[in-house]
Amino acid sequence: MTLPAEAAAAPAFTWPVRIYWEDTDAGGIVFYANYLKFFERARTEWLRAAGVEQQLLREQTGLIFVVAETSLRYAQPARLDDQLTITVEPEAAGRASLVVRQRALRGDTLLVEGEIRIGCVRAHDLKPQRLPEAVAAALSPASQA
Repeated sequence: MTLPAEAAAAPAFTWPVRIYWEDTDAGGIVFYANYLKFFERARTEWLRAAGVEQQLLREQTGLIFVVAETSLRYAQPARLDDQLTITVEPEAAGRASLVVRQRALRGDTLLVEGEIRIGCVRAHDLKPQRLPEAVAAALSPASQA
């Protein structure tokens, strides 16, 4: 599936991923759950690029991010040695959570797309907490435009 022109517009953030043997299953294609790992790595780098260091956030505020919900749609497989681009596009921000749209692309070809809801919680008891104001501002969809 090739993305329509409007969907292929420059995303808020991209991260490159190379496919290695360890990423594939017995059929030689990327194991479906590995896309969640690729998406996680891209979100971590997106946070870092926005000035949000997760370890520092935990040390200074006691807050961490957790994945609360995922929904993925698989369109085409990736294979050994493919070079993918993983995108992160913030869609919505609440008081204690963010929703991001993520895609795995090989060139302009959409392989996997998903929506991930991330919650902000206290590290010691996992109770939801309001996003710190500076973090919310840095990660809001409006700040990524």
